[in-house]
Amino acid sequence: MKKKVVIGLSGGVDSSVAAYLLKEQGYDVEALFMINWKDSSVTLRGDCSWEEDILVAKLVAKKLDIPLHVVDSSEDYMKNVADYMFREYEHGRTPNPDVLCNREIKFDVFIKKVKEIGADYFATGHYCRKEELTKAGKTYYRLLAGTDPNKDQSYFLCQLSQEQLKQALFPIGDIKKPIVREIARELDLASAEKKDSQGICFVGKVDLPTFLQQKLKPKKGNIVELAAEAVPQESSMAGTIPDQHARLKLLCTDRSYDPGSGRIVGTHNGAHFFTIGQRKGLNVGGTPEPLFVISTDINSNTIFVGQGKTHPGLYRPGLFIKAADLHWLRPDLALEVGDSGKYRVRIRYRQELQDARLYLYDEGLYILFEEAQRGITAGQFAAWYSGEELLGSGVIS
Repeated sequence: MKKKVVIGLSGGVDSSVAAYLLKEQGYDVEALFMINWKDSSVTLRGDCSWEEDILVAKLVAKKLDIPLHVVDSSEDYMKNVADYMFREYEHGRTPNPDVLCNREIKFDVFIKKVKEIGADYFATGHYCRKEELTKAGKTYYRLLAGTDPNKDQSYFLCQLSQEQLKQALFPIGDIKKPIVREIARELDLASAEKKDSQGICFVGKVDLPTFLQQKLKPKKGNIVELAAEAVPQESSMAGTIPDQHARLKLLCTDRSYDPGSGRIVGTHNGAHFFTIGQRKGLNVGGTPEPLFVISTDINSNTIFVGQGKTHPGLYRPGLFIKAADLHWLRPDLALEVGDSGKYRVRIRYRQELQDARLYLYDEGLYILFEEAQRGITAGQFAAWYSGEELLGSGVIS
């Protein structure tokens, strides 16, 4: 008897080809389309992308001769992803909705629906791979990077649990994107030439201030430019601190600045609308080099900026993750309090993996990089790997 698998069919080329490959592998395949966002007023295109996507998904499902289920999960999306985004921005952090979307929607609400259908497995069009191994009589599931280095999406799944991975299939994880497109063209699938989705997961490309103003009100504040000399030199200071714990706190804690330590060069409509490394939207000219956001202070509603891509305020030697925000995808490989280890870390999607050492203390995890990192941003996820396996992740404090 064929094993039944439900594929999350988004209307994109990746999930379309994943559905085809599952059929070729002999599975009894059904598809599920999820409506997660209906408000088109905040998208830059001025239309509601789910309406286009579901049309393409229906055409693909018909072409492949597989049943298509449609579920409205917009309330779950608003509660578990969108509201979280608003709260994080309100508190001066920059969330990653794609990571939350996978944990709370694609691998939670989706799995519940799959169980209702009575499937053995569920599948997605992510560029990543899964392996299983048995250790001391227990089965563990390994999340591995996709073989296409330009499309590896394991980072987006960094918050998944062993239970969520257990029934997951990733049919295109060992295929490169150009080949996926080629397969779709050969099959004459409606999604073959469809552009990859961009912007916020299931929402699309948005004007961020307009999107956030649904819940967050504009508030006038100052833009303060800081000279390079105003940025603390933690690495130099750390050399004088003999205690490792105290040294890590200095090197890995987010910086704070005094509004009086620089000069006011403009105004803005709300510090919560800006993020570290941002250049656009400041509307301040007349400087020899472009201005970049190096810090935001929600309490004083101040944006701190610095000139040029190499301004020291854009770089930090390390970061900290609170114990409550720490997640190990492989709990059997988790560090114990007091332990440390070398890993490869990324702090954003598609960033090259960076060499770092992780130190675990009661209060949380300190990550100290071999080279200072640009744009470490509170609210984003740091994910760490051993070889090609993603082991854990956490929210940057």
